[in-house]
Amino acid sequence: MFKLTGKTAVITGGGSGIGRAISLVFAQQGAQVHILELHPETAQETVSQIAANGGTAQSHACDVSQQEQVKAVFQAIGKVDILVNNAGIAHVGNLENTSAEDLDRIYQVNVKGAYNCLQAAVASMKAQQSGVILNMASIAAHVGLTDRFAYSMSKGAMYAMTLSVAKDYLPFNIRCNSVSPARVHTPFVDGFIAKNYPGQEEEMFQKLSKTQPIGRMARPEEVAALVLFLCSDEAGFITGCDYPLDGGFIKLNS
Repeated sequence: MFKLTGKTAVITGGGSGIGRAISLVFAQQGAQVHILELHPETAQETVSQIAANGGTAQSHACDVSQQEQVKAVFQAIGKVDILVNNAGIAHVGNLENTSAEDLDRIYQVNVKGAYNCLQAAVASMKAQQSGVILNMASIAAHVGLTDRFAYSMSKGAMYAMTLSVAKDYLPFNIRCNSVSPARVHTPFVDGFIAKNYPGQEEEMFQKLSKTQPIGRMARPEEVAALVLFLCSDEAGFITGCDYPLDGGFIKLNS
C-alpha cells in the first residue's frame, strides 16, 4: 500500500526537517523526487541519503518566492504528479512588534511561495487530468497562538488556498489537502531554543514538548507518514481536507 512507483513528486524545502523526511519516504515508496531548496547543500544531503537507499532524486536551487525561478524549475522537471508545499519560515511577534518588513518577508515565502508552486504545478496537472497537492499548514491556522501574528496569517492563507484549489480543480481530477502540525522536533526547533534561551535549552525543550497534550513533539517521520497517505492512490477519495497532526493540541488543550 501507499506506493508511489512511477510518480514524479516535487517537494519544496526538502533539504531538512519535515521536508527531508517527506522526500526520504516518497523515494522509498518509489517516487522520483525533485527537491526545491534555497540551500543547495542541504538539498544535496537529502539527495545523497535517497541515493544511498536506492531511490531517485534531484535537487534544484530555487527561491520559491521568485516566480520566474519557480516556473523555470517546473518547466525543466516536466510532468508533475505530486506537489508538497512545505517550504516556509517562522516569525515570533504580535501585531504591534511585527514590522511591515517582517510581514512582507513571511508573505513572500509562506504565501506567495506556495502560490508560485501551485500555479506552476496545476498547469502540468491539468494537462494530464490528474494530480495531488499537499500544503503544509499549521495549528496556527486554527487556534490563537501567542506572538505568532505574521506566521498565523501565512498558515491561515495556506489553509484557505487548500480549500480554494480543491474546489476549483475537481473537474481536472486534482486533489488538494493540507496537514496542520503542532510542534515538530526539527533542527529549526533546536536552533530556535538555542538562540532565544541560551543555557536553558533542556528546560525549554521540555516546556515546549508538554504544550502538546500527548506530552511530546511530533517526529518529522510521523508528519511524512501522513503526507504519504494523503498523496497516495489509497487516499483518492480525500480532497479539501485539513488534518491536524497535533498530539491533541487543538481539541484537548483545555
